[in-house]
Amino acid sequence: MTTHVGLTARALGADRVIISGAASGSKGTIEDITDRFGGPFDAELTEEPRAVIRRFEGAVVHLTMYGLPIQTVESEIRSDHEEGPILAVVGAEKVPFDVYERADYNVGVTNQPHSEVAGLAVFLDRLFEGRELDREWADATHRVVPKATGKQVEPADATGSPGGSDPADVPGATDGVEPSDDSHRSGEGDRTDEG
Repeated sequence: MTTHVGLTARALGADRVIISGAASGSKGTIEDITDRFGGPFDAELTEEPRAVIRRFEGAVVHLTMYGLPIQTVESEIRSDHEEGPILAVVGAEKVPFDVYERADYNVGVTNQPHSEVAGLAVFLDRLFEGRELDREWADATHRVVPKATGKQVEPADATGSPGGSDPADVPGATDGVEPSDDSHRSGEGDRTDEG
């Protein structure tokens, strides 16, 4: 799940992810995807996620199903984002209560159980009002060619001519983004995503 949170943050407009715990596999996967498909985006590890939250200079948005409905606070959060950075906190199952207290906003994308990845995706889309979907990616070595059917990945400097690569033909590219083993799943814990 940690890797998916990081990749979602990257794809939908955040500028970095701060991952707690021993999640070097997730960090490596996120960095590999950024190297291949572009950035800018940074992945960092921390052993002190609560200190990161406590010291953050900007608005802290804790994504939780127990929070206020996003549609009632999204305009306030966007206003805060115009003034400075936002730290979106995506927690694991047991988030300490002091995170709820420190947050400027405890936000629910729905007040029903759901995936942290889905919550982050909806939050970032609401924050950026869809603009993140048109983002340009710097320093990419590969790009996905949108297709109605099938899959195509080609070198980023391609001119759009036919003959791009199938993901299986691009070194390191896969149908998904996960490594074939489960080593990336170690270190599940609180995750913070800064946008």
